[in-house]
Amino acid sequence: MRPRLLLTLGILVPAALLGALWAAPLFTDWTARRDQLAELASARLGRPVTLHGPVRLRLLPRPVVEAEGVSLGPSEDPAGDTLAFSASALRLRLDGAALLLGRIAPREVALVGAELRLPWPPADAAGLPTGLSALSAELVDSRLVLGNLRLDAVQARLTAGDAARGLRAEGRFAWGGLEWRFEAGLGRPGFDGITPIDLTLSMGDASLSARGVLTPDGTVEGGIETAGPDLSLLVPGPPGPFRARGRLTVSPELIAADDLTIDIGGSPARGAVALRLMPEARLDAALQASRLDLDSWLGALRQRPSTLPLGLDLSAEVASFRGVPLRRLRAAAFREAAAGEGTPGRITLSDVSALLPGGTMAELNGATAGGRLEAALRFSGTDLRATIDALGAALGLGTDWIAPARLRSGEGRARLVVEPGSVAVPELTATIDGARVSGAGVLRHGPRPALGLGLNLDTLDLEGWLRPGLDWPTASRLLGGIDANLRLAAERARAGNVTLERASLDAALENGRLTLRRLAGRLAGGDLAVSGNALLGTAPRLSDATVELAAPNTRALAALLPPRWALGAALTDQPLTLRGTLNGPSEALALQLGADLGEARLEATGTLDLPGRKGGGSLTLRHPGAPRFLADALGIDPGEWLGQGSLSLVTGLAAGPQGIAAERFDLVAGALRASGALSLMLDGPLPRLTGRIAAETVLLPAVAWSSRAPLPFLALRGAEGELGISVAQLDPAGLPALADLRGRLRLAGGILSLEEAEATLGTGALRGTASLDASREVPRATLSANLRGAAINGPVLGLPIDVVTGDADAEARLEATGSSLAALVATLSGNASLAVRRGVLTGIDAAAGGRAAAAGDEPALRTALSSGATGFDSLTLRAALSAGRASLAEGTATGEGVALTLRGDLDLPRAAIDLLATKAPEGPVPPVGIRLTGPIADPRRLPDLTPWQIWRAQR
Repeated sequence: MRPRLLLTLGILVPAALLGALWAAPLFTDWTARRDQLAELASARLGRPVTLHGPVRLRLLPRPVVEAEGVSLGPSEDPAGDTLAFSASALRLRLDGAALLLGRIAPREVALVGAELRLPWPPADAAGLPTGLSALSAELVDSRLVLGNLRLDAVQARLTAGDAARGLRAEGRFAWGGLEWRFEAGLGRPGFDGITPIDLTLSMGDASLSARGVLTPDGTVEGGIETAGPDLSLLVPGPPGPFRARGRLTVSPELIAADDLTIDIGGSPARGAVALRLMPEARLDAALQASRLDLDSWLGALRQRPSTLPLGLDLSAEVASFRGVPLRRLRAAAFREAAAGEGTPGRITLSDVSALLPGGTMAELNGATAGGRLEAALRFSGTDLRATIDALGAALGLGTDWIAPARLRSGEGRARLVVEPGSVAVPELTATIDGARVSGAGVLRHGPRPALGLGLNLDTLDLEGWLRPGLDWPTASRLLGGIDANLRLAAERARAGNVTLERASLDAALENGRLTLRRLAGRLAGGDLAVSGNALLGTAPRLSDATVELAAPNTRALAALLPPRWALGAALTDQPLTLRGTLNGPSEALALQLGADLGEARLEATGTLDLPGRKGGGSLTLRHPGAPRFLADALGIDPGEWLGQGSLSLVTGLAAGPQGIAAERFDLVAGALRASGALSLMLDGPLPRLTGRIAAETVLLPAVAWSSRAPLPFLALRGAEGELGISVAQLDPAGLPALADLRGRLRLAGGILSLEEAEATLGTGALRGTASLDASREVPRATLSANLRGAAINGPVLGLPIDVVTGDADAEARLEATGSSLAALVATLSGNASLAVRRGVLTGIDAAAGGRAAAAGDEPALRTALSSGATGFDSLTLRAALSAGRASLAEGTATGEGVALTLRGDLDLPRAAIDLLATKAPEGPVPPVGIRLTGPIADPRRLPDLTPWQIWRAQR
């Protein structure tokens, strides 16, 4: 029992003693010992310390005395500094063994929550290191203020050296939202007042070291060197390795590193950095590089908020922004201090200029507000198309659908607003390709870009905007990928020779649906309005598409038509109203058209196949006066041959790439009634007209055979055709009427021919052919015709001596050359014959003349030769024509008591006649006759009685 008891007492007694010694300080009033603690701290810190708050002791894990409310006064050394500051607490780490023995022996002194304000600019820079050299302490969660520069969360140890080494400090602090580690040394000033100084900063793997000297006037001069794997960790710049070396200058107003030789990601650059301390803290940087990526610099400016204002000056020979290459970039940016945590400061851009792709020079000045940029932009270039292509590619918009000749040169200014997901131009004034443009627009880019555009132009050329070869599926796909709202206005919008004045367009494109709210303007003196909807796609579909045109007259509209379509002057003075509607898919587009031109009314309905370029429908044209319409519309005076009455044309049309076909038409024009079918083929080397025409009664006007006006024969070389014609009755002016005329008109190789022509002339049958050869240098016309069994019931030749009754057969073979009617008549040649049976010849009584000649009765003879009628059994006339002159080679009339001979010439170009009719009496009586001479229309009758009178005188 005794050994155990001794062992227990040996353990418990020392433990109790130690416990008592350990617990005893806990029951000590440490607040009452503040003065003692202040003296100990003053001895360690080298300056008076005053404690104001409570004092507590903490034994674990090590004995520490913590006093609140600390004030540190200036150094008591007359040569020391006047620096005074306060701290929230003072921590003294005590020697535990000394504490057990009742002594207070501080090993470390720490200031917690101190705010150390170093004088800046220092009043006596040379005295600063001397005074601070007595300060030896540890700063915990403190703040260091140097002028207007504030370093937070300072954890540092300040170590006073000997007379040679001066002051050393190391630790970490927070600045610019980053944690920095530092090591600094402040040496002792020499006899010349120069104090050596060095500083090493590191943040992550990046480091900065500076060495220099502090001069008596408060400036530092030296060198600086920095390097690291990521520039964005130190300054608002792009990520990537960097290295820089240059000159360091510190003055009371700023800390500057200039003449920097920089390497950023392998790209050389030069620059400078300045930290301005007075009157307000501000960081300025300038960088001159051969190549820059603006996206990373601007991204760093926006994403790295700081309470310190930042000025950035950039210049580069080559730069890029959102994939757009830039040249000769100059830019200055100033970022204000962040208003709060996570809130980016306002960025001001000034004197930004760059040469864009295509050689367009752009200048920009503006500022950001959050994620919004507002700027004033000026631009000028001679190849805007290349610039727009580059910008469109950066925004995800294709511009290859625009023709290369468009958007070439221009200059202007605009107000620009850029926000996340959108680019807006609230104001624009420019001159593009010689046209003045003003207005506003906005583009919201993303998976489905949306464009809003409102522009005013002085001139808009509508032709040549689309890239040649752009097909509809491609254009529809491009349009279907965007949404747009367009409002355009132009003083003049041109398309070819068509000009739309005071034009306005209001349209929208959404989800592949085009809505044309209104397209309006003045077209050739009339008011035009177009509206409708279209569903885009491979096969677009129109709905409620309407076209309206109203004009007081059509003079200006008629000027737009080809010369060969020119309307008559009287018709162009008439008012015009037109309305058309389109509905349905492109391959079956329903069309309705109505037009009023004066008293004329046109109506059309049909279906169009736009992809197949074909269509069909019906057309109706009406006018109350056919002769007046032809005179007004075509300048044709129908005279009396058309007759009075209305005009009505009803036809069914079908059109396509091969041509146009009127499957059935019915025409009523005055006295003319016609119907049939026509087809105009356009797929061959020449247009080809085929079909058939049937008419009831056709009145042909009188022909001016003496006209020397050239006939349009050359037009026959530009077409081909074949028409079957039938006319119930053909009434040529001044000639006998033909009935049941049938034949075929053929045009080929410049030769127009009438083939298989047949008609009825009274009771006779007329057959023949005719041709007009315009392929020659001088056109040539030919005619071959014969008449059989025609009953004559009236004058045939229109002469004072004419056949009025009989049964006739006739033949003619004629040809002529020339380009006018007068030339054709002057060159007429060939032969013609007429044979009449059992007929009567008026204007002469051959039988009575023979009896009067035999009886010697001259008055009766003259009467018989100048009037009366001669019945004959047969009459034969044969004439040969040459150079327009017909010579009667054979002319005889025989019958009971009749032996009549006809001889003479007919000069067609001069319309003159010289005809002699001779009666041979029976027996020795000489022949007597009558001569017709002079103009054909009114020849003179001269009796030819000289031989008879001589015979009578001899008797």
